[in-house]
Amino acid sequence: MMLFNREKLEQIEDQILAPYGFRCMNTRGRLFPEDEAAQRTCFQRDRDRVLHTTAFRRLEYKTQVFINYEGDYYRTRLTHTLEVAQIGRTIARALGANEDLVEVICLAHDLGHPPFGHSGETVLNSLMQNHGGFEHNKQSFRIVTELEHRYPEFRGLNLSWEVLEGLVKHETEYDRSEMAGFNPELRGHLEAQISDASDELAYTAHDLDDGLRSGMISNKMLKGYELWELLLQDVGAEEDALDDLTRHRIIRRLIGMEVTDLVEVTNKKIDESHISSVDELQRLPYNVVSFSEMMSRRNRQLKDFLYKNLYRHYRVMRMAVKAENIITRLFNAYCTELAILPDNIQTLIPDKGLERTVCDYIAGMTDRYAVEEFQKVFEPTILP
Repeated sequence: MMLFNREKLEQIEDQILAPYGFRCMNTRGRLFPEDEAAQRTCFQRDRDRVLHTTAFRRLEYKTQVFINYEGDYYRTRLTHTLEVAQIGRTIARALGANEDLVEVICLAHDLGHPPFGHSGETVLNSLMQNHGGFEHNKQSFRIVTELEHRYPEFRGLNLSWEVLEGLVKHETEYDRSEMAGFNPELRGHLEAQISDASDELAYTAHDLDDGLRSGMISNKMLKGYELWELLLQDVGAEEDALDDLTRHRIIRRLIGMEVTDLVEVTNKKIDESHISSVDELQRLPYNVVSFSEMMSRRNRQLKDFLYKNLYRHYRVMRMAVKAENIITRLFNAYCTELAILPDNIQTLIPDKGLERTVCDYIAGMTDRYAVEEFQKVFEPTILP
């Protein structure tokens, strides 16, 4: 019987990865030296550390588009994260990238999201304008390097350098990175680029699914959009009929179509660039992971539609107004009267400062917890 220990797993990885896929054996290691795991590679160990964090569990009750209590069906920040990781692994496997490195970056990329989705992030950034601002990518990095405290030897999770680089260089249409300390002159490695593309692909497809499911958008509203018409034709759906089963088929086909296009175009770009190492890939003046021009145009049309008809829908905007009110009033109340903060939060103020401590506390809240805190602080009939 062969034992697949870490050394054996690294050997297998070295054999199956493309020359430009990142190998565990080449990691720069961790900030705080540790003995390696016996049966896991460094990136598998990093994945497990992320999965066991408090921040990861809280994603179950944080908003994607629809607030948690609107229904059990809709995506939360957790289900979105899991779907991103699944898509990322599929793309990585097809391109000869390191699946485990892609997975851990995908699983960690949204840890820093506050309650109430992007609305909550906008409000916190405004409140923190004179105190360093707030951005969920930076908060994700702070969580894995500082805020999670699960080991006596160090703060954070002590993740591998390449995972931290992937988080720092995470960049999508709605996310911008700040790469100080992580070779800003280099692009993200292949695995980081795959994680970014998987994030955009997942939220576009699944927000469309949730929007259709909620009734906020309809088949008729999408009529004339190139990608939608292609999907209807591909699955043989009638223009006016869109039952649950048909919707499931359309979303599956959309994801499959996008993944196929991304893999084919990326593979062609890699071949044309004649790269043969991770370093050569990162020194290219462009990202190799990308869609075709046609698919990019179709995606742009779909994203614009979702922005106008879903993200700006009055039901979503009402929740955004509520989120602004809840977070703003809680933030101001905590900063004005420290005694209403939990004791363990108050002890952090001397080191981190009042505003950053309060910001971290609110950012870590789930939607439900934030609402409950608001009620306890501002509604006299609610017990503290």
